[in-house]
Amino acid sequence: MAEYQRSPEEEEFLSHYDMAKYDRPSIAADIAVFSIMGKRNRSDKELVQDEDNYRKSPEKKLKLLLIKRAEYPYREQWALPGGFCQSKEEVYQAARRELYEETHVKDVYLRLAGIYSDMGRDPRGWIISNTFLALIDGEQCSLKADTDAWEARWFDVEFESRQKNKQIQGSTALIENEHKLTLKSTDLGATNLEPSLSDTETVTRSAKQSLHKEEEVSVSAIIQEKREFKNYHETVQYEVTQNNGFAFDHAKIITCTLLSLRQQTEFNGNIVFDFLPELFTMADLQRAFEIILDRKLLVANFRRKMAPLVKETDQILEGAGHRPAKLFRRNVEMFYR
Repeated sequence: MAEYQRSPEEEEFLSHYDMAKYDRPSIAADIAVFSIMGKRNRSDKELVQDEDNYRKSPEKKLKLLLIKRAEYPYREQWALPGGFCQSKEEVYQAARRELYEETHVKDVYLRLAGIYSDMGRDPRGWIISNTFLALIDGEQCSLKADTDAWEARWFDVEFESRQKNKQIQGSTALIENEHKLTLKSTDLGATNLEPSLSDTETVTRSAKQSLHKEEEVSVSAIIQEKREFKNYHETVQYEVTQNNGFAFDHAKIITCTLLSLRQQTEFNGNIVFDFLPELFTMADLQRAFEIILDRKLLVANFRRKMAPLVKETDQILEGAGHRPAKLFRRNVEMFYR
């Protein structure tokens, strides 16, 4: 940042300026980490193959990373990974630090997805959440619970939407939608094995259970969406009407972030490539789009649309019972236009 030369009058003003006369919020960074992958086995390193059909690819789903809180408030509830900004730390730096602590993944692209500052969203006080969207190849990361979490898990994302009300009168309209968000996990979670002294016995018992028992975990919520149009301009409000297992307002944050991800995918599919490894098949790319959009796409139309964004390599995918398939990579010239 270029140095700014302050005038004597400005120096005098600043010398008497009292920041303490204004209430100041705490700033947090929360990360909605999405991935597309199949079910993991107990080692958390290999994907489970369909034993009844060797030629069938493991079913892949949209997954979201959540942590089980070890401290109050919302102890034992599930939350997005995140934390407070440290002294002299930019919010993007805080998000990258928190993401690394939860996944051991570096250099992940983060996009600001929303800022949440509703009064009462956190019982500890005035806390503003800067929420980021992160898309990763979850099959390449290893989960590790942080010091304030008992457990970290990948959850399958189930998202249903329906319109409840629609009223239009001239240039004014009201549209009400209801979203049901359900996250389920049957994978073995990563457990924090370094409990705090104040809770050693409880955390140790929980750790042993998590390491030796693969249990199903489910959280859900219903979120009301109200869209108002006045003079053709839109305002949107979200309210959690039912909550089962989510900490804070994270059910609302996840819903908003997922809807934004779908909109970005419809408008510009470049973002979907972050779910994939460097080399991928066209079938893998199309399946990623279909999982996010929750609908089937015509193969011919999809490949015609994606043709400018990919480059064919001289490599093929073999083994694992699959018919050999050509491997592609991003066409960086189109991504850096």
